[in-house]
Amino acid sequence: MSYDSWGRNVVAHRSARPACTINREVLESGPGWLPFGNGRSYGDSCHNSAGCLIDSRADAQILSFDDETSELTCEAGVLLSDILKFAIPRGYFLPVTPGTQFVTVAGAIANDVHGKNHHVRGSFGRHVCQLHLMRSDAPTAVCSPTSNAALFAATIGGMGLTGLMTQATIRLMKVGSANINQRTWRFDHIDDYFAGSAAFDDAHEYAVAWIDQLATGKNTGRGILMGADHQDGSRGPGKYSSGKKLSVPFTPPFNLVNHVTMAAFNAYYFHREKPGEHVRPVSWQSYFYPLDAIGGWNRLYGPKGLFQHQSVYPVETGHETTIRLMECARSHGHASFLTVLKRFGTPISPGLFSFARAGYTLTLDFANQGQRTLRLLDALDDIVVAAGGAINPYKDARMSADTFEASFPKWAELERFRDPVIMSDFWRRTAMRLSPGPA
Repeated sequence: MSYDSWGRNVVAHRSARPACTINREVLESGPGWLPFGNGRSYGDSCHNSAGCLIDSRADAQILSFDDETSELTCEAGVLLSDILKFAIPRGYFLPVTPGTQFVTVAGAIANDVHGKNHHVRGSFGRHVCQLHLMRSDAPTAVCSPTSNAALFAATIGGMGLTGLMTQATIRLMKVGSANINQRTWRFDHIDDYFAGSAAFDDAHEYAVAWIDQLATGKNTGRGILMGADHQDGSRGPGKYSSGKKLSVPFTPPFNLVNHVTMAAFNAYYFHREKPGEHVRPVSWQSYFYPLDAIGGWNRLYGPKGLFQHQSVYPVETGHETTIRLMECARSHGHASFLTVLKRFGTPISPGLFSFARAGYTLTLDFANQGQRTLRLLDALDDIVVAAGGAINPYKDARMSADTFEASFPKWAELERFRDPVIMSDFWRRTAMRLSPGPA
């Protein structure tokens, strides 16, 4: 099994201990641990170079489902794809899903992931009913909003630092069909997005915009806004498939995602949509998980990997901050392979340490060009922090401790709930530099 992070820009672990072999005594006597999901975090939040990983994936199973309450209980290493395979034929769907179905349930909880419907349903943690947490310093705890509530809140968004999650219960969403009706609007300038996106959010369960980060002048920030709602089920609940169509079987010796290829791709992607608004039925795979169709797509960035920069910043400064971020990337000579813009709503996460909060969120992907890219990412951080925003920790591999503290001023509360034998490279790099101690 692979223990890379998805960005492939940090040193990977080559082995890990299966979760089924871990008990409290093993945790207490071990070298220092970190639970590992499916490696879809982009940076070092899923690595522990000074200790050992705990692999939760082996033989993880769905344990039960209650059709009356819509509650599904599963072991922590079950993938969201496993849940979709179970749920879709029964007329259910995930209430919140990130941009890939190949993450574990524990990973979705530990990172309190968000989706294209945050403005309606908030983050993943809002739909967690209960979880079981094994710690080195206490008996296994059953945590919920009413039982061990403080530990429950710390675990949602706690990046796996509060203990080893062994199972979880989540509430699924009843839908007519997994497939959707998609409403697209091709806009010519970022001003158009900010003028019209609120109406899209209000009208649809899901909404997200693709942005041409390289476009300038009268076409600055042109893009495609995609609203969506589940179909009524008159054609059935839909069918499960992984959605994979192609695969990148090996890492090329150089980056294939460069300025030239991206300019051509962006022009094609923009012009393939007709001007104005259009509604059409599409599969759930193509809307929620377009990149899952290409297995190992992260290898296209070559041997140095990629950095993803995701930020959130207040609505009041959203327009100006978005433009500044895209201009900053261009001025540093970087092209973003996938630039995604959406608005987070007001639903509040039950998690102590959640990234998603009211405002706009912009996601940018960059090929790793060494120090040039690191200087760009620092400059992007400065813009976000100055705007009163935050950087997504589970997509980060290099933010400074000061940027982390500005993004998460309550970090010390999570440190108070951290299991003393659990540590990640991210936490060591950020929080431990703010509060030095044994790591």
